[in-house]
Amino acid sequence: MPVSNPLNARISAIGSYVPSHILSNADLETMVETNDEWIVQRTGMRERRIAAAEEFTSHLCIAAVQNMLDRYPESLSDVELIIVTTHTPDLPSTPVACMIGAHFGLPAVGAYDLNATCAGFAYAVHTASGLVAAGLHRKVLVVGGDSMSKITDYTDRSTCILFGDGAGAVVVEREDEHPAFLAHHVGSDGSGGKHVYRTGLAEKWQDVQLTGDGKLVQNGREVYKFAVSTVPDGIEQLLSKSGLPSSAIDWFIPHSANLRIIQSICEKSEIPFEKAIYSLEYYGNTSAASIPLALDLGVKDGRVQAGDTLLLYGFGGGLTHAGVILRWG
Repeated sequence: MPVSNPLNARISAIGSYVPSHILSNADLETMVETNDEWIVQRTGMRERRIAAAEEFTSHLCIAAVQNMLDRYPESLSDVELIIVTTHTPDLPSTPVACMIGAHFGLPAVGAYDLNATCAGFAYAVHTASGLVAAGLHRKVLVVGGDSMSKITDYTDRSTCILFGDGAGAVVVEREDEHPAFLAHHVGSDGSGGKHVYRTGLAEKWQDVQLTGDGKLVQNGREVYKFAVSTVPDGIEQLLSKSGLPSSAIDWFIPHSANLRIIQSICEKSEIPFEKAIYSLEYYGNTSAASIPLALDLGVKDGRVQAGDTLLLYGFGGGLTHAGVILRWG
């Protein structure tokens, strides 16, 4: 079936980074009332990586870009714009994107941060491919990174077992001969913002009194309900826009929130679970980094090959969700 209106853009490079320190399920057993079997059964997670005390989101993102540069030496040449997606920036008013530009000697390029929490990477790739296809830029650096350990309450066993730190980077650039972006879909449900949040300048949203003292607060049951009802519908819309059947998807790369969520989404979307690539088992939920980390795992171990059709889908706080279908390589 022909694809309608593909965008003249492609992903041409990828890199990733996770901190060296491992927080295992066994470690968590010494911190809160939990155990390895319970965590694995309910989340699929065994380990997560934790940033050092003086290691922040900018450091994770810079390391991911450096990893990309080591593997694709020309990846930063002629970059015109940097988009970083994160909700844990080092500083409230200094974009991580600017920090990356300064580090790599790209101070004159456009740079901004985008916050769509765990859906951020899909939103950022959506934005970058649109800007490139529209001719506003020819080459955009997209980085997704979060330091979730900095905002996690390690006395709350319902959330501290979930989160880890990491970053992933890609380059989106113009491609006229073989357009690779086949479909996009974005959405949100702002009424559900009270189910995943952390306090900032305000401690009240609409009529809801917020708690958490700056740490992440999550109603896991409500997030699960949102994901398993919203994402399959979004996938259906993506397939309709692309003109592709679900069988044409070679790899499904969702946000790595929880293995049970991914299994349910696959079942409802008629995508074999064996086609899902996720990063949660050894990295945990890394928010905006989870999709690029999973994608890079697939690239490194040879599952993802040039010409493969990928479906990326993120969902998270806001509540936000976004997906894209693209051809790799």
